[in-house]
Amino acid sequence: MRLLSVLIIGLLPILAVAKTLEGINLPEQLTVEGQTLVLNGAGIREKFFFDIYVAALYLPDRQSDADRILQADQPWRVTMNFLYAEVDKKKLDNGWDEGFEANVPPASLSALKERLAQFKAMFPTLHKGDEAVLTYLPGKGVAVSVKGEQKGIIPGADFGRTLLSVWLGKEPVTGKLKKALLGGR
Repeated sequence: MRLLSVLIIGLLPILAVAKTLEGINLPEQLTVEGQTLVLNGAGIREKFFFDIYVAALYLPDRQSDADRILQADQPWRVTMNFLYAEVDKKKLDNGWDEGFEANVPPASLSALKERLAQFKAMFPTLHKGDEAVLTYLPGKGVAVSVKGEQKGIIPGADFGRTLLSVWLGKEPVTGKLKKALLGGR
């Protein structure tokens, strides 16, 4: 019994780290349209040694296979909590463009071009403390919320899959963040 207590006490700091990253509280689970999603993983988007945002990925069940996650037509949520003083809208737009172009063949990208433009239009310049929440709902599309304001829904499972590939695709924004979102697995 004493050994079990020591093990549990020893694990408490690890469990706490999984729920808080750079001061951002990340719930272990949340409910989206009546379905429970669990924290799959979280990490920091870095660029040139600067911390840009904390990203967290929520799925119906914890999974470590990026390809399987991308192919499943299941609900998911990515939260982006900004750490950097200011991320200019133009830089955000360029980042979305680069992420899509790196992970989708040109023929498929042309079918997404108009929806990508609608998606990018939903984002203003973001500042430290701002949050963007991207929630894929099967049969509906990607619901976008920025700074607590619902911006709209971009339709299509293809758009949702491509958006998620920005973090989990063959050419993710960073390999380190991809690994973190997959639970470090």
